[in-house]
Amino acid sequence: MKAIRVNEFGGPEVMQLEEVECPVPAADEILVKMYASSVNPADYIIREGGNEALRSFLKLPLGLGLDAAGIVEETGSEVTQFKKGDKVYGVPNFPGDGGYAEYIVAKASQFDVMPQNITFNEAGALPSCALIAWNGIVDMGKIQPGQRVLIHGAAGGVGNLAVQIAKAKGAYVIGTASASNHDFLKELGADEVIDYNHQRFEELLRNVDLVFNASPVRDSSIRFKSVDVIKEGGIYVCTHLDQPLEQEFLDALAKKNATGTMVGGGSITTYTSSLSGTTQLINEGKLKAIVSKVYPLAKVADAHRESETKHVRGKIVLEIRKES
Repeated sequence: MKAIRVNEFGGPEVMQLEEVECPVPAADEILVKMYASSVNPADYIIREGGNEALRSFLKLPLGLGLDAAGIVEETGSEVTQFKKGDKVYGVPNFPGDGGYAEYIVAKASQFDVMPQNITFNEAGALPSCALIAWNGIVDMGKIQPGQRVLIHGAAGGVGNLAVQIAKAKGAYVIGTASASNHDFLKELGADEVIDYNHQRFEELLRNVDLVFNASPVRDSSIRFKSVDVIKEGGIYVCTHLDQPLEQEFLDALAKKNATGTMVGGGSITTYTSSLSGTTQLINEGKLKAIVSKVYPLAKVADAHRESETKHVRGKIVLEIRKES
């Protein structure tokens, strides 16, 4: 089978399409015939050699790809929730061989049955970002109907799903995005959209129950400005695992009896069952995948280059095989 392998850390050119042996599932794993994966910031961070949080886990050669969508080809002896032929999506073993391959094995617990009436390409765009958005908005953000939510980076891979999840849970949703994405976010359900290039959210907003920072840009000033808009007892959740929350920032939150927390790492490994919540929302027509562009697996380097611009609406998908 063919799979993308990284034999040395570096730019997009280090990803090579190689012929490798098809993996065999362990007792608690499934073998998935892959149809789609997608490109996430973690993929190119790992490709470059990782950050402080990831570096010790990376061993060359390695595969890439947080997301997986395909058909169960074989099940391990202990797997009871899936059978051969099931359409599934999820987050394969991370970091490890990854989803950029024609076949993968992963723990069955990391997958869910694909939602009804969506394509493999759409399913491949969802799992890792959906988990982070769900954990950030529902599990850590404890969102309740009628609460006010501010989502930084609302048009991105995690952000657009956070908008949809918060809206489905009955929140009043405010997003920050460039002007070109305002209509897009309104269509997804955002009640207000703020142009981060020309408007200052910290001057426009107050009494926000939850701030969810899903922006791809690392900017500490956004954190401190967010303190100004959080209400007493509010919550700040951030996806920037590579940039821990500063003590000064946490002290500022504490003056409002507010809390700050990170989301991302645990979402990938511990809370995969949250994917069932996303599946339910999709089946109810309350959430959809946003695919900005589709690349074949052989063009993975081009896909990474586009993702690294940090101006992608939704997700870039890698189509591993055509859906019949």
